[in-house]
Amino acid sequence: MFEGAKLSARERVSKANTLLELVGMSGRTGHRPAQLSVGERQRVALARALANDPVLLLADEPTGNLDSENANKVLDLFTALQKSRNLALVVVTHSDEVAERADRIVKMRDGKVVADSGADLVRAPDAAASG
Repeated sequence: MFEGAKLSARERVSKANTLLELVGMSGRTGHRPAQLSVGERQRVALARALANDPVLLLADEPTGNLDSENANKVLDLFTALQKSRNLALVVVTHSDEVAERADRIVKMRDGKVVADSGADLVRAPDAAASG
């Protein structure tokens, strides 16, 4: 059973409002998705993703449809969430600007890792077995 099932309706509404405030959307709670900008919808999606207090968040092209201002807001929010919630974040992107903000960059081509800025942090499986 997931964590949300343990909460009362009042607690779920309170948590939703807290998460919307966290992503800067508390003033838009009465709006329908069609009334929100793309950036606002992206932040609501992030609030929904955080609802069950994940330890890992996977973001596939989270800034792909955003202008640079909203993209930076989302990336700043990711950075803040990583620190405040001790959240592991994996971002898939084609944007060098987005990738440059990461602690570690793993580049892939045709399904294979071609570069890994954190390769020295990871031991190869055969090295772990022999060590």
